[in-house]
Amino acid sequence: MKNIIAGLSTLIVVALMALTASNGGAYHGGEQGKVIEDIGDKTAQAATVAAPKEKTDRDKEMDALSALKDKAGNAGAFKVSQEYKSKCASCHGVNGSGFQNGKPMMGPKLFGQSEEVIYKDLVDFKAGRKENIIMKGLLISLEEKDFRKFAKEIGEFPARAKALNK
Repeated sequence: MKNIIAGLSTLIVVALMALTASNGGAYHGGEQGKVIEDIGDKTAQAATVAAPKEKTDRDKEMDALSALKDKAGNAGAFKVSQEYKSKCASCHGVNGSGFQNGKPMMGPKLFGQSEEVIYKDLVDFKAGRKENIIMKGLLISLEEKDFRKFAKEIGEFPARAKALNK
C-alpha cells in the first residue's frame, strides 16, 4: 500500500512539473516574465522621454547654501572618537544632539545625559531590557569596557562643546 501511495504521489508531482513547463515555466519567463519585461520597457521609455531639467538659479543657490551649512556644521563640531562616529553618529548626530543639518535623526538626543545614564542604557539595550533592534545589533559584540568608554565620551559632550565655544 505504501508503494502505491508513493508511486501515485510521484506521478502527480511529475505531471504538475510537466504542466508548469508547458505553460512557460514558473521561473523562466512565461506570463510573469512578460509582465516584468513590459515594466522594464516602460521604465526605459520614460527615462528617455523625461530629459533631466536644468536647475534654476534658485535651485543652484539652495544647493550651494546646503553645502555651506553642511560644511559649517561639521567645522563647528567638537572632536569625537572614530568608534562614536562609526557606531553612534549616524543615528544620534555627530555631537549627540539627535539633529543633523537641522533635521531630526532616528536616534534620540544624547547630549547632556550623564555618564551613568548612558552606561545603564547601553547595558539595558544589550540585555534586551530596552527594546531596539538597531541598538542591540550594534552592541552585541561589545563588552562592559566598551560601554564605559562610550558612556564617558558621551557624558563629556557638554564640556567639549563649552570648551569649543570659548
